[in-house]
Amino acid sequence: MTSEAGPGEVGERRIVSDAVGVVVLGACATWSLVTATVHDGRPEGVLLAVLAVAAGYAAGRICGALLPVAAPCAGALAGPALAVAVPHLAPGPQIVTPLGHAGATAALLTLCVGAACCAAWAAESPAVRFAMGALAAGITVTAAVLGSTSGFVICTAVLLCSLAAGRTHSRAAGIAGLALTAALVAGLTLGIAGNALPDGLTTSLEGPLSRHRVQLWQDALHMAHRNAALGVGPERFGDLSTTAARTLLSDGKPHSALLQQASEQGVVGVALLGASFCWVLHALWRSPRPTPVVLTAGAALTALAAIAAVGNALSFTAVSVGAGLLAGLATARPLAEESPQQEVRVRPRGDRLTP
Repeated sequence: MTSEAGPGEVGERRIVSDAVGVVVLGACATWSLVTATVHDGRPEGVLLAVLAVAAGYAAGRICGALLPVAAPCAGALAGPALAVAVPHLAPGPQIVTPLGHAGATAALLTLCVGAACCAAWAAESPAVRFAMGALAAGITVTAAVLGSTSGFVICTAVLLCSLAAGRTHSRAAGIAGLALTAALVAGLTLGIAGNALPDGLTTSLEGPLSRHRVQLWQDALHMAHRNAALGVGPERFGDLSTTAARTLLSDGKPHSALLQQASEQGVVGVALLGASFCWVLHALWRSPRPTPVVLTAGAALTALAAIAAVGNALSFTAVSVGAGLLAGLATARPLAEESPQQEVRVRPRGDRLTP
């Protein structure tokens, strides 16, 4: 027979989780400054991404505590509006071929589906729950209308995972499965870049990824081998990559968050990136929210990690803010649940009522 943790123990766990998050994000920012100083790099992009995640997480915690249903619903509505109104999601030259901004659109819509499903699980009214489910389905259809095939597939996967989360009794097993999924995607990315997979599998994966992207990954892996300790410096991949130099219109990125960290910030950068994702999963595991909400958010964030492993989705501020916002919403404690409910008990022998 298990006993539930008291409010004090839950609060202590949340403080520890928040402290770990501060340390991890602070280390990411500090290490980018160190590697930029050594190699004359440009750490502004990394610092902006860290700030965006932290700001989104803080806003999610506050909004999730005040409006546990309305806040994720508003976020789910804002994402598609942003994807439609600002199709490129970033200023500057728009890379249409061969890579493009499709990964950012897919990532943003995936986070929106996760937020809508979280709102559905948090709602008590069947009508509101149905409306939130319909919103999630509508966002998935929007991905197809916008021409994001990968977004449609991944949004559908998040929807199915959310339905399965309602029947999952072990939160730890679900979190472990999400961590394993992210590790497998990272391993496949490294295997393709290092040409370590069987020829048939590599050929089948190169088709949807494009040969140009794989060549960028190979350049990044070569840089990581030559500069394993510190990398080549933030935002210096485009200056040193022969594949990027041959591209007429290049954004100077390897289109893989994992390989970008490895090439520009070395082994420590990769470790910090993995630690950031592990911290998010740990925060979800310790979250006071219901298990379906936690696992739905975890599925959406794991899908984002998979998209980022094969694209440059994290280079877009809107995606970084959305990731932090969803994580904050899924780990917030609604104020209504924190208010103590007083019970009136009548003693068998006495006329005094005790609260």
